[in-house]
Amino acid sequence: MSQLTHYNSNFKKQKHPITVVCDNVNNAPNIGSLFRIADAFGIEELIFCGSDIPLGKRMTKTSRSTEKYVNHSIQADIETQIKTLKANNYYLIALEISENSQPLTDFTLNTKQPIALILGDENFGVSESILQQVDAIVHINMFGNNSSMNVVQATSIALYEITKQLNS
Repeated sequence: MSQLTHYNSNFKKQKHPITVVCDNVNNAPNIGSLFRIADAFGIEELIFCGSDIPLGKRMTKTSRSTEKYVNHSIQADIETQIKTLKANNYYLIALEISENSQPLTDFTLNTKQPIALILGDENFGVSESILQQVDAIVHINMFGNNSSMNVVQATSIALYEITKQLNS
């Protein structure tokens, strides 16, 4: 049995109506990995909000050239971006552990609206003001000592679950 490559796999190319919005995610390797995840899950757009988003050499080490074809933009302010998404009828999901978040395993996507998955600052998470504006807050159950995981791993898990529900 030989390993499949991108040239001999049978995966069907597909776009999902998902935009990933990153609030102050500014670690270059994480950004590069988010491009790869965005490509892998066929999301429509990756939006980076913040003033210092490094899209240089350190990012391209992990992006594996996906930044060349994943639709993306940099916006100064997440609040403005949230207002725009709401005005365009997006269903907003924040990925954050909070008092009223629900486990991703219990979350049922029940909408035909396009989806925006909102990721928080790598150190501080999704801000309280954003949490108050979203349609759903989901978290990934944690079973170890730490109460959070890397933004890329968390995004991968969330996109897996959301695309699984969209395709069922």
